[in-house]
Amino acid sequence: MATRRRSLPPIANALGSLNDRLLFAVPKKGRLNQATLDLLAGSDIQFRRETRLDIALVRNLPLALIFLPAADIPTFVGEGKVDLGITGRDQVAEHDAVAISTENAGVVEVLDLGFGRCKLQVQVPEKGGIQDAGELVGKNVVTSFVGLSEAYFARLEGEEELEVVVNGDAKAKKRLQTTIKYVGGSVEAACALGVADGIVDLVESGETMKAAGLKAIATVIESTAVLIRSKNPSNPKLVDLIASRIQGVITAQKYVLCQYNVQRSRLETATKITPGKRAPTINALEEEGWVAVSSMVAKSKIATVMDDLEAVGATDILVLDIANSRSS
Repeated sequence: MATRRRSLPPIANALGSLNDRLLFAVPKKGRLNQATLDLLAGSDIQFRRETRLDIALVRNLPLALIFLPAADIPTFVGEGKVDLGITGRDQVAEHDAVAISTENAGVVEVLDLGFGRCKLQVQVPEKGGIQDAGELVGKNVVTSFVGLSEAYFARLEGEEELEVVVNGDAKAKKRLQTTIKYVGGSVEAACALGVADGIVDLVESGETMKAAGLKAIATVIESTAVLIRSKNPSNPKLVDLIASRIQGVITAQKYVLCQYNVQRSRLETATKITPGKRAPTINALEEEGWVAVSSMVAKSKIATVMDDLEAVGATDILVLDIANSRSS
């Protein structure tokens, strides 16, 4: 079977052939970068990135990390140039809004990674008169997410489909009444500069939006970081291994191990408080009538769980961090 050719940044030539390695695209900078690097470290993906290089060879797996802008990652993965990627669901949705999915081309979401939460929202001047996204129909809207914005306003205008490009040929659809303009950065300044009546932009804390004198009037999509793969990865078993490792790290971040002793007569009540992911682990103590219980508990609920366990007579309650896990 012939080895598929990959179109990669020129620096790949300096590192030799990458055809024997799974290619994994990660954000090179921005809001998802550090959390992604922490996730890779927790998954024991060992690498050293040389200064100014956007490719790093993993030492303990047949894997190469490709550092790319988050917005470009769905394109590289969707076209099969890269096998795996981490980016925002907003970027995947933008890619899907403008690209044609086929049997071999397109993006498959593997895992919701749970970090980088944000919303792609329609925003207008806070002191303006516009209160509803429908009032922007026929006006100027600026965004970095042209595909999603066009699809959103097409629905507001009653149009179900937009122009689609097939093999380089555009099939014309009815023109939008709303003018969607692309701006690569500082989208929030567009209204103040008189370029737009409204914008479509990402909102995390909302501080940037408020500082620009804007307010959100509609949400186009809610987003988190996601692990994606191509439809035909070069090494499916390695893809599954990496996904399993990452899932283990995510689970470990969400749960703690709660251990305690309780009288057997109160065991049923106690285990209703700590049912675990599947079932608690129970061991008899040397002291007759007592058992030791271990159970995974969500970090967000552990304080209340400890209170409830103490109330039913549990003693020696301990909470331990989980470094990693494999659980279903």
